[in-house]
Amino acid sequence: MSTLHDGLFGAGEAARLFSDGAEIRAMLVVEGALAQVQGRLGVIPETAAQAIHRASLEVTLDPAALAGPAAQNGVPVPGLVAAFRAAMGAPEHAQFVHWGATSQDIQDTGLMLRLRQALAEAEAQTRATAEALARLAEAHAELPMAARTYGQVATPTSFGAVAAGWGWPLLDLLEEVEALRASSLWVSLSGAAGTGAALGPRAAETRARLAEALGLTDPGRSWHADRGPVLRLADWAARLAAALAKMGQDMIALTQTGIGEVRLGATGGSSTMPQKANPVGPSALVALAGQARAQQAALHAAASPLGQRDGAAWFGEWIALPRLWLSALAALGHARTLAEGIEPVPEAMAAGLGLAHGGAYAEALSFALARRMPRPEAQAEAKRLAQLAAAAGRTLAEMARAAHPDLDPGTFEAAAQLGQAPAEARAFAARVRAGA
Repeated sequence: MSTLHDGLFGAGEAARLFSDGAEIRAMLVVEGALAQVQGRLGVIPETAAQAIHRASLEVTLDPAALAGPAAQNGVPVPGLVAAFRAAMGAPEHAQFVHWGATSQDIQDTGLMLRLRQALAEAEAQTRATAEALARLAEAHAELPMAARTYGQVATPTSFGAVAAGWGWPLLDLLEEVEALRASSLWVSLSGAAGTGAALGPRAAETRARLAEALGLTDPGRSWHADRGPVLRLADWAARLAAALAKMGQDMIALTQTGIGEVRLGATGGSSTMPQKANPVGPSALVALAGQARAQQAALHAAASPLGQRDGAAWFGEWIALPRLWLSALAALGHARTLAEGIEPVPEAMAAGLGLAHGGAYAEALSFALARRMPRPEAQAEAKRLAQLAAAAGRTLAEMARAAHPDLDPGTFEAAAQLGQAPAEARAFAARVRAGA
């Protein structure tokens, strides 16, 4: 990641999960846990298992020293195993490192350890963002503003309902997390071609014990050529980025000149235009979601490996997966900051309801008129009055009251036309408070 742009697109401390050091450390943890399990099962000598496990926690390997072997072998594990054995300085024990496993077992399991942490970080940040949106939704459940469809003023809604609309998809994603952990955070241990032959007669038990030791799920089978677990985790992250991008798009629209219905907690400036307060955070949300979707497509393109294991498909995964997760985590940082700092501008929202000559009340007018005439005629009359208002430079309310003096006064009052918006805003806030 660029140092220059890290504040804009960086994932903060979470980015370390996808660093070379974190990848190496995770693979050493797997090697150590595997040896420990095999020692307890009598697959390798207990003394060797203890030495390997202890060394896996103490040894530090230089990523630069492993780069050459990784390029030559097409995978970092052979170089890592060789360097780990050398660093142990006890060949009688080191010979049992990586016993019966294959490179993909170690790398995939190490990846799952890191993805578990990434998912936990994403869950925490998503929950904090939802909590900030819940406070907005509850505080402004009845603050009227114009809803917009196709970019045009539609009918009244409330800012609380808009905030809740940003938050509901986050709650849906949070509800999936526990099932996602069980269905996707898998241990991998099945040997060279997925048969576990070199692991011996206790291969299945070894895999189950390794899963238990690492806090992962034992899928009960080889998944070298089944990238479903990786895709499920990646798709969740991509959908999260997409949900945050919707919030970003709305904030960009609501801060446009001539609308200005919200104020962001932080904005960007121009190098030449002093008046500018650019929606930098919302724009980053949109850009990061685009990056996440692009990497998601790349992952799916690489999700059909050849045979029992495939280098090309695996390489594609290494390129795309970190970028996707880093994009989602970076977006969460922006989203939380925005949700905690955004403020509505009530006077601008009131002005927005008056745009298009008060056309936001046209639907309400058509239903008010339908109490005295057939619905099709009422719709036609409301449209006629809206066109007259536009032509005369007057408001729809003025034209309608002139033509139909006995109309219900609430027809043109935003607070009376919010429908279920306040209830949905409060329902969202209640669900967040309940820990959903």
